[in-house]
Amino acid sequence: MGGWHRIYGRPAGLIAALGASALVLGLTAAANAPRSEAAGHPAVVPRANDRPSGFLYGTDSWPIAVKGPAPYPEPVLGSPYGGYIGMTGNVFQWQRCGDHSAWSPSNSAAANTNFSTYHTGIGTGVYWFMGGPGVDPHYNGKTSEARAWGVAQAQRALADVARIKVTYPVIFADVELPGSAPGISPAPDNGWNSVYTSTCSGKVKSSGISPEVDRADFKGFTNYIAGHSHFKAGVYSAPAIWASIFGTGSAASVNSSTYEWTYIGDTSSLSPRPTAWCLRGTTNCAQFYGGVTSNDSNAVMWQWSGGGGTSNGVGDFDQIDVSRTP
Repeated sequence: MGGWHRIYGRPAGLIAALGASALVLGLTAAANAPRSEAAGHPAVVPRANDRPSGFLYGTDSWPIAVKGPAPYPEPVLGSPYGGYIGMTGNVFQWQRCGDHSAWSPSNSAAANTNFSTYHTGIGTGVYWFMGGPGVDPHYNGKTSEARAWGVAQAQRALADVARIKVTYPVIFADVELPGSAPGISPAPDNGWNSVYTSTCSGKVKSSGISPEVDRADFKGFTNYIAGHSHFKAGVYSAPAIWASIFGTGSAASVNSSTYEWTYIGDTSSLSPRPTAWCLRGTTNCAQFYGGVTSNDSNAVMWQWSGGGGTSNGVGDFDQIDVSRTP
């Protein structure tokens, strides 16, 4: 997700410290308990080292080799492969000024096989790499136009989703400050904090966008997803990034109907692994945003290792509590 921590390392300043991405797939026991099996295929029972009982790990975005035969194991970690979240679309690719989309057909297929045949994990989920009001070709500083820009992106995201097999019921808006990300984004802030001369120019026309205008864009996207499809709306971001875009007032609040995925605090190591929302034996825990904490039912995902700046040499590793899946 991001333009971009997954392939470029983190840029300077705030973006440098926080431009990482996320997906952690930790699944609860209820979702992973053995059910009726396909003929000849036993249920996959989570290993004891997936804790709490029933948590599974997954991957997101760029491909990571998942070795067979099915049921497929999580790369490196060896426990059952819990799911895959990929970039269903990129606003800049859609607008013809980017050419990269972080999608892996092979990871999606493996996750869907585990989900459909072996009743393990969540299968495939998706996110949309979102553009702020400042890269809207019709930007005029009004909330009505920002809302329309968010709706247009949601419509495109749903069109992209219709062409693939998505089993996880949340579509995430990827809201971040990607920094220097050739091929992913021409705008270091994705148009959340600055207005650009055009969607693709990468040239700032003016600085400063009100949190209310940013919020209108975001709500245009999430309200359309929730109101015009069977999917629920979600968001991927991190605390400081979120505050830098939406402030700390009412525009920053994330309500309980919007599902949240975070990447802070992430690590460059694959050991120790998470226990629930913290790395085992440490105080390094998932940090949510917009008033949401890990105790809230809409806190569903954490990318605990991977991405630019926290590269582990393999890829993005994620955890999700499937008991909170809508």
